[in-house]
Amino acid sequence: MQGLSEISGELSGIVEKVAASIVRVEARRRIPGSGIIWASDGTIVTADHIIEREEDLRIGLADGRVAEATLVGRDPTTDVAVLRAQAASLSVPAWSDGERAKVGQLVLALGRPGRTVRARLGMISALGDAWRAPAGGELTRYLEADVAIRFGFSGGPLVDTAGAVLGMNTAGLLREAALTVPVATLRRVVTALLTHGRIRRGYLGLGAHPVRLPAAWQQQGQEAGLLIVSIEPGSPAERGGLLMGDTLVAIDGTVVRRHDDLQARLTPESVGTAVRVRLIRGGEVKEIPVTIGERSTR
Repeated sequence: MQGLSEISGELSGIVEKVAASIVRVEARRRIPGSGIIWASDGTIVTADHIIEREEDLRIGLADGRVAEATLVGRDPTTDVAVLRAQAASLSVPAWSDGERAKVGQLVLALGRPGRTVRARLGMISALGDAWRAPAGGELTRYLEADVAIRFGFSGGPLVDTAGAVLGMNTAGLLREAALTVPVATLRRVVTALLTHGRIRRGYLGLGAHPVRLPAAWQQQGQEAGLLIVSIEPGSPAERGGLLMGDTLVAIDGTVVRRHDDLQARLTPESVGTAVRVRLIRGGEVKEIPVTIGERSTR
């Protein structure tokens, strides 16, 4: 029993250590969400999907104070938003890059949907390499813990047994699982939002579905491409001469089989660049130059 008592004491100590860095985010009509203090000047990182209004935002601090806040920027594709609270000298948590994280490692999910901090104990259930969310945002790694992220826990931290934050918990990236946006991804997105107020995204302006290619293509090692089913008026795709019914098979020599392949080419760095789109039109192979545009996710 002494061992259990010690473990219990250590876990509660971790909660006390990190609690001052967790805030309540009042940005929707239903249960408030949570947020993590990013910088002592009042910069807060939270989950984008809990920001249902962009005005009259308030932050509940650990000491009971409530501060007004403004929206700095948001990125729905990674479910990250940055707020600026009218408060200073706030407590910033210790951050961990998670390089030593392992499946089976005990973790705590923390949140502050009310006045006090709340905690849930679990373990890391899945780890993976870089992962692209259904909305198109790229996370530096896939991190899932078997902790129920509900009742306002989205936007709060996942904490290891050393009291370091592994990332931001969210139920807004996948319907069937709660994930953690890792610290490296948070740094990239938060830096961009603080600098530009938005995330630059490459944009073609087309809708497409994966389709199987003819046998001749499959024999060459490419079994699928993307059939264009819609083109937005005035979009880079329309200006470049792409047509509904075309099947995309490559961009600048990089094979395109599915949506992830296309999204991987539409990086912030690609905006404004000319690429050669290889496609099948009426049974013939064509290459068409298209200049990638920009779609803001603000």
